[in-house]
Amino acid sequence: MRPPASPQNDPRNDPSQGDLPTDTAAVPAARPRRRRGRLIGAISALVVVAVVAVGAVVYAQLQGNITTAPLRSDPDTSTGEPQLAEGDLNILLLGSDSRALASDGFGEDDGSERSDAMVLAHVSNDSTRIDAVQLPRDTVVNLPACDDTGRGSYGGGYGMLNSALEYGPACSVAAVEQLTGVTIDHFVQMDFEGFIGMVDAMGGIDVCLPEPLQDDHARLDLPAGAQSINGEQALALARTRHALAAESDIARLGHQQMVLSAIVQKATKSDVLVRPDRLYAFLDAVTSSMTVDPGLGGLTDLAGLAARVANVPMSSVTFVTMPTVPAPEDSDRVVPTADSDVIFRALVDDVPLVLTTDEVAPDTTVRTAPVQILNGAGVAGLASRVSEDATGYGYTVSGLANADPSDLTVITAADTPDAQQTAQALASELGLAVTVQTGDVDGVQILLGADYTELTSQPRATPPPSRPVDAVSRSADTDLCVG
Repeated sequence: MRPPASPQNDPRNDPSQGDLPTDTAAVPAARPRRRRGRLIGAISALVVVAVVAVGAVVYAQLQGNITTAPLRSDPDTSTGEPQLAEGDLNILLLGSDSRALASDGFGEDDGSERSDAMVLAHVSNDSTRIDAVQLPRDTVVNLPACDDTGRGSYGGGYGMLNSALEYGPACSVAAVEQLTGVTIDHFVQMDFEGFIGMVDAMGGIDVCLPEPLQDDHARLDLPAGAQSINGEQALALARTRHALAAESDIARLGHQQMVLSAIVQKATKSDVLVRPDRLYAFLDAVTSSMTVDPGLGGLTDLAGLAARVANVPMSSVTFVTMPTVPAPEDSDRVVPTADSDVIFRALVDDVPLVLTTDEVAPDTTVRTAPVQILNGAGVAGLASRVSEDATGYGYTVSGLANADPSDLTVITAADTPDAQQTAQALASELGLAVTVQTGDVDGVQILLGADYTELTSQPRATPPPSRPVDAVSRSADTDLCVG
């Protein structure tokens, strides 16, 4: 395996170089990748539900198209095989910029590979919501070490997120998990030709541009207004930088949201599923250019995912760009903000994202009385963990302290309306089936006893809500001529 180049010195990671289809620049370094341009992978799985209509011979051919790669570079870190039909799922969608393609229109293959697009798609436990978070490829992070899964090993280091793919999708999975704190259940990787073929097999997609866009580097020339575009044009629109006033990765993510929304709308409204010619072309284009983890390696696995995705209404498919600020050491690179942490925590807790643009009904829960938390369970750090949860719900924690050992968890409230209501709400939101006692305390006091872990062993009915975050976003059903 050749030694990696430095991500900071890689010409292909230089915004001034643009996204040239004929780019032949030097090999990039450690490859963390991005999964945004491939919600397409999850959305395209909708079509696999109809695979029973294409017959056994075609089924075998399509199954043979699919390439698999390990989900994790270290087998000991495996979290087990999640059930596609139930539970919440986190799927990393990777758009590969590999030039190892049948066509030479994208430049010479130099053996390198990065994630040109990365999207972290979260399917909610009840299959009513998909939150797809775009991870800017110019994000700089501390990349974890990756064992060899076929593309060499990487010792870890500071670099761009998109560079992790150089060492295989498992390295991208590790990098995104370290960045977000979200456990990835599956990944779907697709290359340029697969994207083009998929869009063409759908009969193109509809977009709407507020102004004409021209980019000779990306071979893009589109007028303003509503129009139908083919696969090559859709790829150029999603990748162009030079057509934008701010020639940056962040600037083009708005176009990627539009393209992804257009794909979702076309997939749910078109006649792809009922026309055998389009169905086969679609499935062939997707599967022949797709690399997935073994858990998605069969058409029946993709069908299981498709059955869930198909039930999610377009209005509940939300694309969100990870909030960022310029990196301190390089203004051409970005780092996540505190709002990003809120978004990732919402995915972990499987709660809806709340955006500052949302109309949210006022919360009438009373949480006004101060809360003191005492640790009588003998479990180190328990009071701090409970404090974090209580603060996440909106309570004011007035103090933490250790207490004499106690077998039982007790919540005591002052004899005032706000203290009593605060205590009742706290017990409910922490999932504690205990009776609130009235006592001589300031506000509310919770004594954590040895039974606390047992009391909270069942999933909470209401995880901590996500606070509103300011992020570029759009719903999949948004009018393409809006925003």
